[in-house]
Amino acid sequence: MPWFPDFVSAAEMARAQALAAGRADPVGRYLAALSEGDARVLESVWPGEVVVFDPRAGEIRGHRELRRFVDANRSWLAGRRARTEVVAATRSGGRAVVELLARLDGGGQDVVWPVAVVAESTADTSVVFRTYCSQWPVDGRRHVRPAFLPPGGAGPGDVVERYRAALQAGDAEAAVGTFAADGYYREPIGPEFTHRGTAALRSFFTARLGSGGIGLQHCAVTDDGLRCALEYNCLSWGGRELPPQAGLGVFERAPDGLLAAARFYDDVQPPAGLV
Repeated sequence: MPWFPDFVSAAEMARAQALAAGRADPVGRYLAALSEGDARVLESVWPGEVVVFDPRAGEIRGHRELRRFVDANRSWLAGRRARTEVVAATRSGGRAVVELLARLDGGGQDVVWPVAVVAESTADTSVVFRTYCSQWPVDGRRHVRPAFLPPGGAGPGDVVERYRAALQAGDAEAAVGTFAADGYYREPIGPEFTHRGTAALRSFFTARLGSGGIGLQHCAVTDDGLRCALEYNCLSWGGRELPPQAGLGVFERAPDGLLAAARFYDDVQPPAGLV
């Protein structure tokens, strides 16, 4: 019969393995908690503090608020028979960004909803989850999302910074020039709003920037060399200031250093009277 310390060692090993698995895939752990409606899935890995920034629920802090939020999300997702598939994952340092396509029951036809989740952990016992998306596919409305991240330090650099500069200058040709010949831009409101190839991109950016530039203030950069995920605050459009609004863009590089893809997650819209 095993000696008592053997049981202790086995329990500690199992716990260590569970912690390692959770920290290796924090977004997967978060999605499991939402699907199961069980905040303990998160609290067991990060017993210190779990903070959530959600487009619908806002900022969630504290175990009681977290449990209420997780339970409400389980009901909401179950009522829409939500299924998710991973589009891409980007990890750098203590931050992981996972892009998803959520499929919701739309009454006979699935609603495809692009969502991105950022997990950031600066301590072993704590984690922050930030979710980005447009709510247009869900309820047909754009919701102004206040900024919650401060401005960042060093910018993204290379082609991503060239794209951001072109956008701010309102230069459609320069924006198109940051994409590879078969590159594409996907709007936040769904995959059917994807613009691929030089002609389609030129048409899109000419219309989008017709009233002037769009100012994106970078906040956090997660870059693994292939993809760069840029969390930003949108500050202006067409020469008009906007209430700072949070968003995220993921830029995927082609072998030639240009953009193979740019996928966005926000609910920003131009001021009244513009494009």
